[in-house]
Amino acid sequence: MDLYQQLILDHSKAPVRAGLREPFDAEVHHVNPTCGDEVTLRVRVADGVVEDISYAAHGCSISVASTSILAEEVTGRPVPEALDTYAAMKAMLTSRGQVPGDEDVIGDGVALSGVSRYPARVKCALLGWAAFTDALARAGVDIAATSTDQPVTAAQAPSPTPEPRS
Repeated sequence: MDLYQQLILDHSKAPVRAGLREPFDAEVHHVNPTCGDEVTLRVRVADGVVEDISYAAHGCSISVASTSILAEEVTGRPVPEALDTYAAMKAMLTSRGQVPGDEDVIGDGVALSGVSRYPARVKCALLGWAAFTDALARAGVDIAATSTDQPVTAAQAPSPTPEPRS
């Protein structure tokens, strides 16, 4: 078993910040109809910082691990940084292996990079992240106006310029 597989297993067996807590500013419930994964997620935002994420996640190891990684990586961060982390995770997971994860931005999220080659599992990995952005919006955060930077996806990356022939 490689390090990434072990990280996924660790996060799925002992999820970080799991359990629904109060106080919270918004609560959402998301379901992946394809496989039945479910997450109820609460977010607390104060002074532009994600103060707490609590959740109850039920489903496959990828879904639970990804939600655990979300809670670990964005709790305590300013909302714009948290949204940049979401954007980087989404870019990596939807790239079909073309966008490598940046550990400086997504931390343990890089362990899920291999999921991008399995479209049916991408929904599992993004379930908690989608719930997070939904919860932020319900808490009154303007998602579109808050992100500080958008990562470059493979489709947006400049094509290599061919060298001139002599």
